[in-house]
Amino acid sequence: MADAHDALRTDPTLAPLLDAHGELAVTPHDDLFERLVVAIIRQQLSTDAAATIRERVFDAVDVTPAGIAAADPAVLRDAGLSRQKTDYVTNVAAAFREHDYTRARFAELSDAAVREELTAITGVGDWTASMFLLFALGRADVFPVGDLGIRTGMQALYGADTTRAEMREIADSWRPYRSYASLYVWRAQDA
Repeated sequence: MADAHDALRTDPTLAPLLDAHGELAVTPHDDLFERLVVAIIRQQLSTDAAATIRERVFDAVDVTPAGIAAADPAVLRDAGLSRQKTDYVTNVAAAFREHDYTRARFAELSDAAVREELTAITGVGDWTASMFLLFALGRADVFPVGDLGIRTGMQALYGADTTRAEMREIADSWRPYRSYASLYVWRAQDA
């Protein structure tokens, strides 16, 4: 982790964010399934709306592959999931049960292979796979340019007309620590 922060401090645009926010950590989540469900809940929602729905879903059902598979879809919808997201979390539960997804199984896979495996599940797109890589597996080199917060932060740092292609090019200089840089970019929009 120190290597990541030392490397990012060499970027004159990120260095002040490191000074302001300290050494932010990329850490794996204890429960991979739970973290993927949370990413699905957060798809295309504001942070506040997603937090409210997350709380309701977690109060309503056991957020495990077996718990989601057994849940009445009406209960999930009453908790705030759309019909589509209800299908998505059910698909993820089925995939976890069918493929026996574990941390050890994902540890054997590259980021690209994890992304390919997850995006084969209906309801898991590139953004959700990126969130899983970063926040569930704690992978160090993920740059989720599809995330609105990342784009907003990048535009705050590098100019409102910065394109996604330019964002990717800038982020290439942060390899192999783009996940750490992303944590600071998200903070930039709050500055």
